[in-house]
Amino acid sequence: MGIRVEKIAVIGDDLEKVSSEIANFSSKYTHVVTSGGIGPTHDDITYKGVALAFKEELALNDELVTLCKRFFGAEHSLQSPQMKMAFIPESAKLHYGFDPESGEKNMYPVITVRNVVVFPGIPKLLQKDFNLLRKTLFRESNITFHYREIFLACDEISVAEILNEFNSKYKDCIQLGCYPDLLNSYYKVKISLECQDGAKLAEAHKELLSMLPSEKVVEYEKDPVKNASSKVYNLLQSTTQPELITPLSKAVKTLEEALDKYKLDEICVGFNGGKDCTILVHLFFAVVQKKYGDNIPGNLQALYIEGKPTFKQQEMFITETFSRYNLKPVIIHGRIKDGLKEMQISHPHVKAVIMGTRRSDPFSEHLEAFCMTDPDWPPFMRVNPILEWTYQEVWALLRALQVPYCLLYDQGYTSLGSRTNTAPNPALRFVDKYGNARYKPAYQLTDGTRERTGRTKSISEIVEK
Repeated sequence: MGIRVEKIAVIGDDLEKVSSEIANFSSKYTHVVTSGGIGPTHDDITYKGVALAFKEELALNDELVTLCKRFFGAEHSLQSPQMKMAFIPESAKLHYGFDPESGEKNMYPVITVRNVVVFPGIPKLLQKDFNLLRKTLFRESNITFHYREIFLACDEISVAEILNEFNSKYKDCIQLGCYPDLLNSYYKVKISLECQDGAKLAEAHKELLSMLPSEKVVEYEKDPVKNASSKVYNLLQSTTQPELITPLSKAVKTLEEALDKYKLDEICVGFNGGKDCTILVHLFFAVVQKKYGDNIPGNLQALYIEGKPTFKQQEMFITETFSRYNLKPVIIHGRIKDGLKEMQISHPHVKAVIMGTRRSDPFSEHLEAFCMTDPDWPPFMRVNPILEWTYQEVWALLRALQVPYCLLYDQGYTSLGSRTNTAPNPALRFVDKYGNARYKPAYQLTDGTRERTGRTKSISEIVEK
């Protein structure tokens, strides 16, 4: 909106600190926004804190009493927790927002006291109320902030002198930021440039790029899931990485055929957090996105087998992936054969399971792209889109599409089994300049036949050796 944020404070549930901070902010800044602390429990003290900041009392608001009784029930007394939200500072004003295009409105008003706007803390409610009331509550500035980002695959110390030189020249008109990210698999440093002059920013951005080592600049995809379909299908037409077209084309065609043969709710995609099923989930999502656009009929289903002791990082990544792709987990336990029997009962509509099996996996010599489970197994169609892929192709496509993957792979793990039998791959071990033993990331393993080397012995045996 052209309004610069000058200061942010996070305050605990201390009434005196809340009131003094609000009073201080109100005297210094044009707008003050609070979020949270307006509910019915003992720790909801924002209304009282705002009143105290301006030396006011809390007063019962008849309009809010009606709303609270409508929501919580008319039987509650004014002293009950349900009525706490009806007591607001004496000079407070109530604001209702309404969007005539969407028909959206806020059921409970936002209150203001002088230049203080009191929002709810629940993110969805705050966002909705802000969008509905932004033009009513804030004076939009005619200033426009222009913004650019540069992502680098190197640490910040290696570019510190360049950034210092650039900042000395542009500090009066460009706000320069440098933010390391030690857990990102595709870049290590984000540089931000902000300016009120768009032409000046474009000039400065171009100059900074010319100063930085070009081989370290990364074209980072900030939302690979949202753009999954376009990225995948554009890569099929790419001339810069022709070696990826054949494996990718075969996988996409197999997934498209699966979606022609089965309804979306008849398909499950196997997922356990490993690299093979990670690229598989991404490709499946991309093909579904291509077929249905924004009108995907329901959630994609992911088959997850619980049982073996997994790594904490793997568990976190699995949870993040379910959320990232809006996957509906179908969780089964124990051995896969027993688990599929369980799924037959709990999800009788599922007919096909998309698997991240590759030819190099055990017992995969006779598999085809589509093949039924063995006669003594529960009858499911096994779909194997990446059956002919090599280890190197899995990583080349993960990296080309910038798909988020489990952080263990950046720590030298090349194949994730159980926590009890998996270790970093010794083929990736090296000693750094300080004499510390470390491991290169999994995508740097050049000999794909050594993919499972870290799983040939138990961790205890490796440590003992």
